[in-house]
Amino acid sequence: MDISRKVRLRAVWLLIIPFFWLARPTPLLLGVGAALAVIGLAIRASAAGFIHKDRELTTTGPYAHTRNPLYLGSFLLGLGITVAGGVPLFAALFVGFFGFVYTRTIRHETGALQAAFGEAYDEYARNVPVFLPRLTAYRAAGAVAGQGFSSQRWKRNREYEALLGAVAGFALLTVRMWFA
Repeated sequence: MDISRKVRLRAVWLLIIPFFWLARPTPLLLGVGAALAVIGLAIRASAAGFIHKDRELTTTGPYAHTRNPLYLGSFLLGLGITVAGGVPLFAALFVGFFGFVYTRTIRHETGALQAAFGEAYDEYARNVPVFLPRLTAYRAAGAVAGQGFSSQRWKRNREYEALLGAVAGFALLTVRMWFA
């Protein structure tokens, strides 16, 4: 596990206890947050089912719209949970933390992908935005047909962990709402 991933995961755990302790969810905030989280989970699930980590440059599925759909999905998921918590400070902290950590992570990964895939990655990067998605799908020249979603890839990439985490987070926020 790279150092950036360790920092991301540990920093999140440091904020979980104060977040749930101070959370003030309402039914409306839980609904808005859940909607954002579901969109984020769907993007992450799709990305995890398309990506061929460290083996080939994935430019299909959600990767045809943004170079970092897993991070976009994570952003929406995290934003959804923090919005549902009802404390604007935590939503602001999340956005700031995400921006700080993931801009560095994306920069590092961009360098690694450029080194691994050269001109093919450069062409892809010229046509597909780093984070916010483009509306029309990018079509790489010479892209191989049939590189679709795979539930086996989704499982191998352990994407179910994000789903379980989101369910646990919203369950805790719901309990918090009842006992606030």
